[in-house]
Amino acid sequence: MMTPKENYFEDTLENNASIIKPNEGEKLELNTISITFKLTSEMSNDQLGVYEIILPPMAIGAKLHYHRFMDETFIVNKGLLTMQVGNKEYQAKPGTVAYAPRFTPHGFRNDTNETVKLTLIFNPSQKREGFFKGLYNTLSEVPIDPNKYLKLYNKYDSFPVDTSNMIPIRE
Repeated sequence: MMTPKENYFEDTLENNASIIKPNEGEKLELNTISITFKLTSEMSNDQLGVYEIILPPMAIGAKLHYHRFMDETFIVNKGLLTMQVGNKEYQAKPGTVAYAPRFTPHGFRNDTNETVKLTLIFNPSQKREGFFKGLYNTLSEVPIDPNKYLKLYNKYDSFPVDTSNMIPIRE
């Protein structure tokens, strides 16, 4: 009995592209912050996550935290984003790309009276959509339970630098 030989010299081409148009993707509204899933963990086999974030005036995206197993990239599309990296702050205008590799403390917020729109990229994506959905549930509770928030953070490879100042609300 003869088994078919594997062809080591020719590629098998597939059409697995995803084209996500403007205004497409699952959208979550967290208080006043909007997150739209553009390229999900499921679509990319956990390799990449691309999310559109809209931060209204004076909104905090995340306080200082880091990741152990994924890198995070920010692309500012509209407005002026305040980026905190370690103990420094930067004003990121449209066109700015900020890359925070694993173990780099970072946070971001909108300190202006204008809306900020950015693209957030995680690689690998580590099922980041579960984090955003859990964040939606956790931040919708009054009062916010810091232990539940920390458990969610840690499950999805996020580690606050200061657990006494990790909830993304202005004091």
